[in-house]
Amino acid sequence: MALVGRRDGRNFGYGRQLSYAGRQALDDLFAGGHFATVKAHSDRWQAFVRWCRSEDGPGYNDARQIDRQTLNDYAGYLRQQLQQGELCIATAQNRLSSVNRTLAALRGDQDVRIISPSRALGQQRSNVRIRAPDGQDNLQVRSVIQALCEQQHERVAAIVMLARTTGMRLREAILADLPRLFREAKHLGRINIQDGTKGGRSGVSAPRWVIADEKVNAALQFARETSPAGSRNLLAGGESYAAFLQQTVHPSREILHEHGLKGFHELRAAYACERYEQLTGHAAPVNGGRSNYINRDVDQQIRQQISQELGHNRADVVSAYVGGRK
Repeated sequence: MALVGRRDGRNFGYGRQLSYAGRQALDDLFAGGHFATVKAHSDRWQAFVRWCRSEDGPGYNDARQIDRQTLNDYAGYLRQQLQQGELCIATAQNRLSSVNRTLAALRGDQDVRIISPSRALGQQRSNVRIRAPDGQDNLQVRSVIQALCEQQHERVAAIVMLARTTGMRLREAILADLPRLFREAKHLGRINIQDGTKGGRSGVSAPRWVIADEKVNAALQFARETSPAGSRNLLAGGESYAAFLQQTVHPSREILHEHGLKGFHELRAAYACERYEQLTGHAAPVNGGRSNYINRDVDQQIRQQISQELGHNRADVVSAYVGGRK
């Protein structure tokens, strides 16, 4: 952690190693919170550090040596990887954006940065999904759940069930107020996802109702049964969200991968595709459906509804889950 008045030291006072310094600066920037965001930026920063140490890189281990030319050279390296098909445009842009953010955290200013990652890479990022999401096959999901339970990861199995049946994000599934949701499902036939939501989208100003069908009820029941004694969610008493991620969730990802499930976010996309087909009577575009068979206004209304169920508020975002209109 940097000390006041020490920004003129190696790595601007964050230590001798460039990789370590970046993570510490991010921890400071986010005040010890936003664990998933810090990890994402830190992982991409590590990719930059590996390039710095490689034959293609400048060999730096001190952030004070990094200038605009260094970043332009890194962008050139990423462009080459894009051309060779080793990276997708989203990954490359995210890596440049994270280098910008981490370097700003280290320096305390934004004097050295890539102004436009998309322009530096020579390509525009597309948020339209072109690959069908994992987790649409119920047999695949059941095999993942079974494998997780066999490895005593019942709480992670509950996350998988909640994400697939309700479209919850990982954080939302972990922090969901299970007794409240169970009551809503029983008495109202629908649930309002409010806990752990992104960007402050919670409360009466941002209702997020999802129909509680038989699968949702089963997921809620299983989550309640796996919830630690005395807890209203999937965290045990005294267990932090970060500790649960690090000690339980992250180690279990290997089981997901073994069963062909890329990650928890795929389950949200699978939920969105299922809802699109339920509401339109046609397969989602990413599954080969032809949305031009559907009235454009109707398609837009349905995308808006799915957007709200996922915790967004823009219909265009749904293209990242179900594909673009064909």
